[in-house]
Amino acid sequence: MGKLGKPVTQRQLRVGEMIKQALSMIFLKDEAKLPNVQTKGITVTEVRMSPDLKTAKTFVLPLGGINSDETVESLKEFSFVIRKTLSKKINMKFLPKLLFVKDESFDYAEKIENLIKQTNK
Repeated sequence: MGKLGKPVTQRQLRVGEMIKQALSMIFLKDEAKLPNVQTKGITVTEVRMSPDLKTAKTFVLPLGGINSDETVESLKEFSFVIRKTLSKKINMKFLPKLLFVKDESFDYAEKIENLIKQTNK
C-alpha cells in the first residue's frame, strides 16, 4: 500500500525494479565515480517509486552493514552523479530524483529472529 491507502500500481513496481537493476549494475561495475565510496559493496535492496514516477526512494545497504550511515550520506551528497550515470542506462520521459535511505529491514528481521529463538528456549 502506498500513501493514503492507495495500492502501488504495476507501473510503479516495474519502473522501480528497472531502476533497482540499473543502479545495482552501476554500483557493481563502479561506473559512478564517487569520492571516498567503494560502490562495489553496496546492495540496492528495493526501489519504491512515487505515483508520478518522479521520485525513487532507494533502499541501500553496504556489504556487511559496515559504515552504512556514512555511505548513505555520501550517496545522498553525490546523488546527482549517480543520476547522471543512470540517465545513460535507462530511457524515461522524466528521470526520477533519487532519495537514498539505509535499509533497516535486515536488522529488523534479525531482531525478530532473536526474539523467536528466545521464546523457543
